[in-house]
Amino acid sequence: MIHSSELTNNPNAVFIQPNHGNDRIRRGKHKIFIGMAPGVGKTFRMLEEGHSLKSEGIDVVVGLLETHGRKETAAKGEGLEIVPRKQMLRGEKMLTEMDTESVIERRPQLALIDELAHTNIPGSLREKRYQDVEEILKAGIDVFSTLNIQHIESLNDLVARITGVVVRERVPDRVLEDADEVVVIDVTPETLEERLLEGKIYAPEKIEQSLENFFQRRHLIALRELALREVADNVEEDAATLKGQSCNIHERVLVCVSTYPNSLQLLRRGARISNYMNASFYALFVDNPDRFLTKVESLHVETCQKLCQEFNGQFLRVQSPNIAKAISEVAQEYRITQIVIGESQQSRWKLLLRGSLTQQLVRSLKHVDLHIIATEKNH
Repeated sequence: MIHSSELTNNPNAVFIQPNHGNDRIRRGKHKIFIGMAPGVGKTFRMLEEGHSLKSEGIDVVVGLLETHGRKETAAKGEGLEIVPRKQMLRGEKMLTEMDTESVIERRPQLALIDELAHTNIPGSLREKRYQDVEEILKAGIDVFSTLNIQHIESLNDLVARITGVVVRERVPDRVLEDADEVVVIDVTPETLEERLLEGKIYAPEKIEQSLENFFQRRHLIALRELALREVADNVEEDAATLKGQSCNIHERVLVCVSTYPNSLQLLRRGARISNYMNASFYALFVDNPDRFLTKVESLHVETCQKLCQEFNGQFLRVQSPNIAKAISEVAQEYRITQIVIGESQQSRWKLLLRGSLTQQLVRSLKHVDLHIIATEKNH
């Protein structure tokens, strides 16, 4: 996944490949232009790149373009071949939809398709436009599409809390995850407000209502952060798969619990650190396979798990005779940035002979902060 700023100087660095007659059809590549709200310039940017690729000799068509009456967008679409829409009679009204089958039959190298989250007219072959896009991709045709952040399924509740608006048209998260490129079209809330007031987004009669509702400054700031964070998460996931390197853009807190009662205190401290950093929260208990837990110890671990879940954390339990090694492996797998442990409860002789857990973790973990919490020593 690539942020838009990385593409500014090289918009043509894309993946178009010709299909050859008898070759097995490859799946088309999908590039999504995503933004925080209507009017940021997703469609304009998509058309701009379409023109650029056409000038390079790529066979480009517009599968579906929604201008919403925006003159600049309509002008940018001129000069590109547009596949005629399918007309459908709905009651007494004649409505139009993208003609997916005609796009596939036309077999361009690249199809530009607006508004990925759109719901098709009842009676269409497929319910949603993203499903139409999937059919086009299956046919080996590359697709550029557009999407607003509020239409992603897993963000729906959060967007409703931020804006008070429940978005009905949604796409599953996998659509974004499966995309070959996701480009954030980013503008400041101030710029978006200017565009709205200039009549570049909605008709004049809708401007005041939009400013009082969805386009409130605080809503736009939160939505912008959501859009940037969503793509940052995808960048992080991709970077983590490259040569085993970790790329931790977000903080992740891991609390190491044991059979000692101080574990509950550690969990509370870890949860506070997690909240302060707006970080994902995890707790880990390492089971020694050579030692059975007593009933009291088992109940204690269950209490730790419940408390972790109360803090909206994920409780992890692994088996290993080597505690430091197990913590290091979990920290690497979950890309932990902060680890919370209690000060050692071992005797001074054991520490001299084997070294402390803290020392072992410092040696094995790079770029991870250790928080050693002083607690009462209850045995």
